[in-house]
Amino acid sequence: MTTADTARPATRVRRLRRPKGLTTHIILMLAVLISVFPFVWTIVMATNTTQDIYKSPPMLTVGSHLLENMRHVLNTIDFFGSMLNTVMVACVTTALVLFIDSLAAFTFAKFDFPGRKVLFGTLLLFMMLPLQLAILPQFILMSKIGWVGMLKALALPSLANAFGIFWLHQYIQNGVPDELLDAARIDGAGFFRQYWNIALPMIRPALSFLAIYAFVNCWNDYIWPLIVLTDPGHVTLQVELAQLNVGHTTDYSMVMAGVLMAALPLVVVFSIFARGFIAGATEGAVQGS
Repeated sequence: MTTADTARPATRVRRLRRPKGLTTHIILMLAVLISVFPFVWTIVMATNTTQDIYKSPPMLTVGSHLLENMRHVLNTIDFFGSMLNTVMVACVTTALVLFIDSLAAFTFAKFDFPGRKVLFGTLLLFMMLPLQLAILPQFILMSKIGWVGMLKALALPSLANAFGIFWLHQYIQNGVPDELLDAARIDGAGFFRQYWNIALPMIRPALSFLAIYAFVNCWNDYIWPLIVLTDPGHVTLQVELAQLNVGHTTDYSMVMAGVLMAALPLVVVFSIFARGFIAGATEGAVQGS
């Protein structure tokens, strides 16, 4: 058998695989375009006027009115003040979520105590309930402790995040070896030292994923801040942006400019933690399979 004869089957395999690979790439490109289009359309709307948006066919090119629309946003609402409130609440909430959820997940994953399975099952049950069911009990609790109208009322209900505990529990269960913890106990390490010095460094990708998840949820939260923040000087960014959509005639270009300005910090945060976010999502998927 000659070299040419052995090369022919390999060539046929490549030809058979190429259409399948091309189809996959086309599907992925379409998915990317569909995912990116809302953000691109927001930019187009934010850089044009409302009259341009109503044109038929609509304009699909970037305009030159972005600075003008942004100026209207800043003149209409207290954008930077509400953004500062949101940044403070989101940063504090994210830090506390990472600490409390990782501590609870480590306890559930690596320690046996009475009622562990019942508590963890109850946690999974809470994940299935709509978040809106907790609004009334949360407001009553905030009212009794005198936190209605204060920014700290936004952080407390989000601390024990059911999804965060479940996510880190699954990651710790497979990602932190029991033998390593046993060796630490033999060396005299207590519970908190095992958690801080052994578990946390090994679950950094999962923490990065949870940090972005918690930060984005807190940044985009609208219903709970609208209900509990009664002081106009303590409103968050999403509540303040809703003021742009009040009235019989809405300047959609101004609204989209405000949305674009509010989304830019999220893009920055994601770009900083993107590597850990993707690693956490990928490793979690592999471990869960």
